[in-house]
Amino acid sequence: MKKAAIVLGVAVLLLFAVGAALLLRRGEYALVPDGETIKPYQASERTGIDWWGRWIDADGGRFQTLSAENGHPPEKDGAVVVDDRLLLLGKEVFYKETFGNEVFLTDIMGIVDGPLTLANMAQAIAALKGEGTTNLRVPLAEDVTIGGRTYKKGELIDTGIDVPKGAYLPLGMPIVTGGGRVRVGISCAACHATVDPETKRVVEGAPNNDLNAGLLMALATNSTAYFTHAEIKSLADYIRSTDRAIVDSRGRKAVLPDPERLEREVDRIFASWPRGNFDSTIDLKANPAQIPDSFTRGDHPYGWSGFAAAGSFHGLAAFSNNVHAQNADSLAQVEVSDELFGIDKEVYLGTILQNAANPRFRYRPTMKEKPSVFFAKADPTPKAVGVNQLVAPPQFPNVSLVAPDGLIASEPGYRFNEQNNAVAAWQNTLNPPPPNKRVDKERAAKGRDVFVRAGCIRCHAGAYLTNNRVIAANVVGTEPSRAKALKKTENIFGEAVLYAPDTPVPIPKGAKVVNVPTDHLDPEQIRLSFAHGNSPGGYKVPSLIGLAWSAPYLHDGGVAVGPNGEPGLSSTVQKGIAPDARNSLRALIDRTWRERVIAANAADPALKAVHVTGEGHRYWIDRQAGFTKEEQEAVLDYLLSLTSR
Repeated sequence: MKKAAIVLGVAVLLLFAVGAALLLRRGEYALVPDGETIKPYQASERTGIDWWGRWIDADGGRFQTLSAENGHPPEKDGAVVVDDRLLLLGKEVFYKETFGNEVFLTDIMGIVDGPLTLANMAQAIAALKGEGTTNLRVPLAEDVTIGGRTYKKGELIDTGIDVPKGAYLPLGMPIVTGGGRVRVGISCAACHATVDPETKRVVEGAPNNDLNAGLLMALATNSTAYFTHAEIKSLADYIRSTDRAIVDSRGRKAVLPDPERLEREVDRIFASWPRGNFDSTIDLKANPAQIPDSFTRGDHPYGWSGFAAAGSFHGLAAFSNNVHAQNADSLAQVEVSDELFGIDKEVYLGTILQNAANPRFRYRPTMKEKPSVFFAKADPTPKAVGVNQLVAPPQFPNVSLVAPDGLIASEPGYRFNEQNNAVAAWQNTLNPPPPNKRVDKERAAKGRDVFVRAGCIRCHAGAYLTNNRVIAANVVGTEPSRAKALKKTENIFGEAVLYAPDTPVPIPKGAKVVNVPTDHLDPEQIRLSFAHGNSPGGYKVPSLIGLAWSAPYLHDGGVAVGPNGEPGLSSTVQKGIAPDARNSLRALIDRTWRERVIAANAADPALKAVHVTGEGHRYWIDRQAGFTKEEQEAVLDYLLSLTSR
């Protein structure tokens, strides 16, 4: 017995020693699924050249002509060579790359410093015993009250985090060690891949439609770091006293908001987000939109409003850049906080950092120095804006059609924008696998005829079932708030210029600047995408490929119906019930079903607070429109059968 105790003690000491070594030594651990872990699908062959959205196949004569000059195409003029090397890099970026956002999420936001901890997440994953899950349920480490609801210590919360069968790491959440800390980051796969509920295999490109991103951030100790994505009319509303006074960028006295008061409100709003939604806009409004799929080929322009329309891959590289250049590091907007939010940059920076999880980044007004001076001492990426690995393109601090976020995610050692180009190229190879539920092929063929007769073809046309247009919000008829989210970018809109794709990072002096072609874009479409001028803003017409994997529907994800006819988000995803694709599509095209969905959503104050209604797209294939029940079922079969381009 004594000998066994000694052996156990030595083993524990060894584990501690190994753990300490890992903490001190930098390491990155991310799940990259192999062939057996991925649900099979037919990938598109995509090798060739993308030249600002113009595609040249690898086996075409034009490719050989371009390659003749010095053995390679003119990358200095914007061409991107898509070969096996770039596609492999794209997959690695999709699953592994964080661009350093683990620092913002862990050290500043404190996403695993509160009731949600890495230890409890590891415990929950271990409890799966390799079986996998579409919704990792994690016990809380302590009590917490958010928006009037108290979550108790030990209570299992639905995170929506996916773990494939046989895996012991979460999908899209790389773990980074070093400097005595363990950090968690986010890669593309956290949102844009999911686990098949039946086989527990990874469905590449399908949206994670139950990711509880809002609650995960609300559980962070400093969700205020993300306050520009919440419904905050003015920081002045959260000032209790003048004790938190600082000197702003103009040398004037300013006061920071009370951190606890602001934190409570931001937490309340984030906890109201529907699962499967994320607010990627920074307009001080709560406008979470449905996480999009990554079946991207032919689905341009990109983003719910079509704001990513220019540059490589018809704007897909710019869209891929969005989450890392803006959504994963709010410090990146410090230079334009006055223009976008009417907030002085010192106040903006101090508000984000005053409750940072890691004391290294925690600013105190009593320090008697400006927040920018304090941050400069702690900044892990002093040559970049914010803490992520970001490069300022030539038009910075302005935004542009090719850099709607103002910055480009690019790590040292790669070429400028190379990782965004790579993941864009790889996403264009993805196609959805066949749906789990059998679709009647003969009836689906008849459904195509009904689809055409109903007039759906006016917008959802061509091989990709989209006309690649943006439609005004008042025409779509959906909630108008979200459509105006990018309006203030008009204050800082610059030229569409980038460094050439062959430019190394860090950017050398005298690097070539290229003008990105935008003459082919309709100016009115651009105004709709960004809500510039007197435009009401708009929503893009999405492709219909992969509908079987992307319920619920519409831009706000509000059209959800459960397997037993449960209407609305409150009766489905908010209760951990996956929306049924067929029933949800029926509610999209049948006004009686839609009325039930809208009524159910309207009865939920949390959904109202974040502008999620399920309204809009009033185009019907129902009895009132002259279609039979059989024709409606045929259309549903057709829509659910769309799995490749």
